[in-house]
Amino acid sequence: MDHFIDAAPGVRLWAEERGPADAPPLLLVMGAQTSGLGWPDELVDALASHHRVIRYDHRDTGRSTWAFDQQPYAVTDLAEDAITVLDGLGIDRAHVVGMSLGGMLTQLLIADHPDRVLSATLIGTSALSTTPYVRPDGTRVPPEDLPGIAPHVLEIWARPAEERGPEGELDARVAHWRALAGDQLPFDAEGARALERKIIEHTGHRASSTAHGRADTSGMLRTEELARTDVPTLVISAPAEPVFPPPHAQHLAQVVRGARTVEIPGMGHALPREVLAPLTAAILDHTGVPDCTGGR
Repeated sequence: MDHFIDAAPGVRLWAEERGPADAPPLLLVMGAQTSGLGWPDELVDALASHHRVIRYDHRDTGRSTWAFDQQPYAVTDLAEDAITVLDGLGIDRAHVVGMSLGGMLTQLLIADHPDRVLSATLIGTSALSTTPYVRPDGTRVPPEDLPGIAPHVLEIWARPAEERGPEGELDARVAHWRALAGDQLPFDAEGARALERKIIEHTGHRASSTAHGRADTSGMLRTEELARTDVPTLVISAPAEPVFPPPHAQHLAQVVRGARTVEIPGMGHALPREVLAPLTAAILDHTGVPDCTGGR
């Protein structure tokens, strides 16, 4: 079921629900510049067997309003949009799963709206905290000294936006996903192409927005709030992650009070079919679905 939800004057957000209306709600929060359709249907349907699953388009993605140049916003506003989606659907509390920028937005929800979050799952993201990472040998590493984004990803992100034509645009998007996927699993170029073609059809055009990269990033640190949270938190560890490589996931698990980690073998900064079954099992186990991994 599709919805349009007013987030601000002149700003509407597209959202979709799947699964039983009376099941525990689960909100999927995608990364920067990525439509909610970036969550693969296979994953959404598997989660919807046990949850009322909601995915949505951020501002300046998909069918939501594209108006950053006229109405600029901060990244923290995108976190408030997630609450607006829950409000618009009449949901008091939800399990929240966030990927990449969506994982940062989920941390903001943990910190600022803990009463709205039943549990949090963080994927492919970094900690909104100044707390150092403590290595197994006890040495402390400031967050700014943790490994950075892989050079081949930065090179793609540095390329100027340009009109490439329909097939050229698909080629560029597939190359982007190839870079994000890491080097430990086979890359399904045709699958990535089909997904991006679907997203373009969903959006109604093939323009690429740079809004999230230009949004104000001030005021995002939540060091103290994450250190004292009571929200049950799962951190997905991806060994082939090129954007927030190890030990970012381990650092995040140290920063968020009571957090635990689950490693998905071969996973990078993408959601190929090979990771969907273990990822689904980890999320459902975390949200309290019985027997999702063969018994509890």
